[in-house]
Amino acid sequence: MLIYEYLPYEFIQLGVVSTAVGLGPNAVAAQIRLAQERLGSARLTPCEPHNLNELLIAELRCRQWERIASLMNKEGMAVYELARDARGGRYERQRLQRLVKDVAEAERLGAGTVEIERHRVYRIDARPAVDSSVQAPVLTLHLMEATPDRAAEKAWTVHGRDGGLYQRGGYRITSVEQALPESGELF
Repeated sequence: MLIYEYLPYEFIQLGVVSTAVGLGPNAVAAQIRLAQERLGSARLTPCEPHNLNELLIAELRCRQWERIASLMNKEGMAVYELARDARGGRYERQRLQRLVKDVAEAERLGAGTVEIERHRVYRIDARPAVDSSVQAPVLTLHLMEATPDRAAEKAWTVHGRDGGLYQRGGYRITSVEQALPESGELF
């Protein structure tokens, strides 16, 4: 049975917290502005066919930065310190508790071999094929997989079949990029 080492929201929570450590209020405010810009852009993009999408990622990231700024203001922190952030300190413990619970549940159900996979979230863009006469927008999907190649393969398996999203508009996958964790976040 497959169990994810990190879930998307855990990447976001832990990524923002680890990035914030040592930042002052001005740097956190700059991160909030970037997160708000990203959220604004995500609201303008077409809806994705999955629950995991750019809008959700942007909303969660923005909320996390705003939470940190509020805490810093309330606590009078000159720089963000994880040791003074009870909620931020709980994130890793909660992730580990989820893993233990998931493994125990899999074993209880007799699910066979339990595999804890370090999947990433990949952003997959597909564009209409050059010879396509249909003018269609870029389709973006966010999927969890172990590698970019497996993410592209999964996207094609799900959406490339007859009548699928890619077949209807003559699409081909043009890029697969890691979306979570973001560059610079340590996991």
